[in-house]
Amino acid sequence: MNSDPPGEAIEILLVEDNPGDVRLTKEALKQGDVLNNLHVVKDGVEAMAFLRREGEYEGTPQPDLILLDLNLPRKDGTEVLEEIDEDRELRRIPVVVLTSSEAEEDIAKSYELHANAYITKPVDIDQFIEVAQNLEQFWLSIVKLPPNDE
Repeated sequence: MNSDPPGEAIEILLVEDNPGDVRLTKEALKQGDVLNNLHVVKDGVEAMAFLRREGEYEGTPQPDLILLDLNLPRKDGTEVLEEIDEDRELRRIPVVVLTSSEAEEDIAKSYELHANAYITKPVDIDQFIEVAQNLEQFWLSIVKLPPNDE
């Protein structure tokens, strides 16, 4: 079980530039059993601004979980992982890479940069929703997340 009190929403940051994947992820999480607040940014530059609470993201909550696509404009997911890994405050946040890439070098590099999981997005809509719901079930109901020090 999660360490958060019942009824307290889990903060999730989705870093995804594909509007269709954003919509599917929102739908899957809405159908799930865990109360969550999904924050969406569309590229790596926005992701780092959100995580560092800079500019328009000042005052945003620190996420309990990051869902990160690798294929992003401006700053790709690997660069985001590198910056998270170098930041003592941010590296405690679990990162699940959720991407279309099946390249072995992307998988290896993600784990080298301390991604907590690597999942290839299914092409089929129903399978995508199932993966998102399984992610929610595992990461938000079964895994004990680190306390949010805010």
